[in-house]
Amino acid sequence: MILGALEAGGTKMVCAIGNEQGEITERVSIPTETPDITVPKLIDFFRDKKIEALGIGCFGPIDLNRNSETYGYITTTPKLAWANYNIVGAFRQALNVPVGFDTDVNGSALGEATWGITRGLENSVYFTIGTGVGAGIISNGKLLHGMLHPEGGHVLLRKHPSDPYEGKCPYHRTCLEGLAAGPAIEARWGKKGVELADRKEVWELEAYYIGQAIVDYIMILSPQRIILGGGVMHQEHMMPLVRQEVTAQLNGYIKTKELEDMNTYIVLPSLNDNQGIMGALKLAMNELEYEKHRP
Repeated sequence: MILGALEAGGTKMVCAIGNEQGEITERVSIPTETPDITVPKLIDFFRDKKIEALGIGCFGPIDLNRNSETYGYITTTPKLAWANYNIVGAFRQALNVPVGFDTDVNGSALGEATWGITRGLENSVYFTIGTGVGAGIISNGKLLHGMLHPEGGHVLLRKHPSDPYEGKCPYHRTCLEGLAAGPAIEARWGKKGVELADRKEVWELEAYYIGQAIVDYIMILSPQRIILGGGVMHQEHMMPLVRQEVTAQLNGYIKTKELEDMNTYIVLPSLNDNQGIMGALKLAMNELEYEKHRP
């Protein structure tokens, strides 16, 4: 089976060819400009590859409601050139194949749940913590959707008593993204995270906010494992600090076998940064099945 995968990000678009085993045979990266400039280049990559379906993991917000007139659209994104853009329709029309569609972080969650460290688990959460914060959620074996899709970076948090920073998010200020994403780190401390690696207080505060959000998700979703990805988690000392914070803030309230070992409960991604593309391959596979069985 020949499948196409597109990881559509705000900075770059990664196109790949793979198969139903999650094996990637070809890949290119194309800068994200405007749809008029970028999409024809993406279509040209896929056009002669004889793909049977395409999966797209896309930056958002996006419309995932198949009953909506704007299903398959990028909707109210701050990337204004892409607002209200019918990305699924563009590829479906040009390539004439089924097109699976979800958020980029849901794609990463799906990749890990299909071939990675959450394989075999019915309930898991994948966080990406970088320039922004997102959460992909597998609930009862399926990607979680509702009236929209999870916007997991915008859960509201209680500020640390010693943190005077007002928060970066223009909508909520003190949500997880507003307090812990890369731009918040730079705005609070005056330097990018990579320049602050030896500043213990930076990462202890970061772990406090990430840990608090994880506790919120544990209480609501009861995941069997949590994955932390994204640039902020490239700091080697972050994971032990986050695990310590989660343990402290849970304060013994929940006791399960999963929580007995935080080293296996809160983990890093396992697919060598291919989880998004591999998740897009699975989205393509899922869309083929949907087309086969729909009325």
